[in-house]
This record gives sequence, structure tokens and C-alpha cells, in this order.
Amino acid sequence: MTTATAARGTMPLAGHLAEAKRRGVRSAVALVVAVAVGFALSDQVLDVLRQPVEDLARSRDASLNYDTVTGAFDLRLRIAVFAGVVLASPVWLIELFAFVTPGMTRREKRYVLGFGAAAVPLFAAGCAFGFVLFPHMVTMLTGFAPAEDSTILSASYYVDFVMKIVIAIGVAFVLPVFMVMLNVVGLVSARTLRRSWRVIVVVIALFSALVTPAADVLSMFMVALPMSALFGAALLVAHLHDRALAARERSASCSD
Repeated sequence: MTTATAARGTMPLAGHLAEAKRRGVRSAVALVVAVAVGFALSDQVLDVLRQPVEDLARSRDASLNYDTVTGAFDLRLRIAVFAGVVLASPVWLIELFAFVTPGMTRREKRYVLGFGAAAVPLFAAGCAFGFVLFPHMVTMLTGFAPAEDSTILSASYYVDFVMKIVIAIGVAFVLPVFMVMLNVVGLVSARTLRRSWRVIVVVIALFSALVTPAADVLSMFMVALPMSALFGAALLVAHLHDRALAARERSASCSD
């Protein structure tokens, strides 16, 4: 039984658990180190996030406010955890991939690598776009207050607001990769995507309205336009894949 199991290249449950534990420990160590680095860099990150408030303070009384004794430390810790997850992502993604791929075929591994190679830079580009966009959104929203009033922002709420925008736009930029993945595995055809383009554009517009200020139409279009372009690119890739698949099927039927 042991020889047959080894010949098939399978691993018993205890082996899977030991492998998961080993890779989990490596990921945890990388995360702890990255969180420590993020904590050391939290002041620099907060300086970037504080810049729109400092710009606002030139025209009115504006500042970030810590409403508890531990508020400043809690905020630095939150920034450290967020930065740590991002900084350690290459390690825990590699460990996750290394744990999952032994059970995959060579073709499946190639697809996973391709989707990962496309998703990571798209997510990074979306997060970078969110960082570029959020100062404009802060200026727009705080501009509704009269000039004679003070703008005192809760530091915790403010950082959460920025991080949610950054992550939401980052995830939105990755969604076309999942559309292509669904097409490649045969769950969604390019024809179905093409017929549903109006619904998808409306969903993109609604998402853009949710992650941007309702009164800031410019920010909404700044989010919706690149997402629509990425949807168009995903539709093109799905179309090319379906056409190549149809050509292979015709060639196979002719050879038979």
C-alpha cells in the first residue's frame, strides 16, 4: 500500500497537515517581520495620508484628532498590519501556491501562474490609483463645510476611509482577471460577456459611485473609465481564447 501510494505521488493526510504547518509558519514569520517594518514606516505612511489635511489647513482650521489615549498607537498598529500584509504578500502567495500546485496538472499550473502574474500588477496599479485619487476626494468632501467652520477629523476613521478606497479600487482592477479565468475554464463565454456589456457597465458605474463621493462626478469617471477599459481588454482576451478553442475543435474534427 505504501509503495503504491508513493508511486502515485500522493501524500497522506498527516503529510498534508505537516506541509500546511511548515508553510504556514514561514508565512507567519514573514508577516511578523513585515508588520515590524510597517510599524517602523508608519510615520512616513501617515505623513502621506495627512497631506490632504495639511493642504486643507492652509485655508481653514483643520487637523486629525485622536479621541482616546491609545489612539495614536492603535493607528500606527493598524497601518503596520495593513503594510505588513502587503509587504509579506510575495511570501505568503508563494507558500500558498507551493502548497496547492502539487495537486494540479501542468496546464492548471500554467493558468494559475498566468492569472497570478496578471492579478498582482493590476492590484498594485489599482492601489496606486486609489492613493492618487483619495486626496482629491478628501478635498472635495471637506469643501462642503463653510470656511468659518473647523474640520476636525478622527484619525482612525480617516485612515479607514482611505484604506477602504485604496483596497476597493485595487480589487476592482483585478476583477477582469477573474472574468478571463471564468472564460478559460469554460464557465462564461465571450459571447455571453459581449451580450451583457450594458449590465456590466452599469455595475461598474454603480461601484464607482459607491467608492467615490456622490457629488464628485469627476472622481467617479476617473474610477469608471479604467475599469471599463479593463473590461474591454478582458472581453478581447476571452474572444481570442474562444476563437482559438473553436479553431482547435474544427481541426480535431477534420483530422478525425
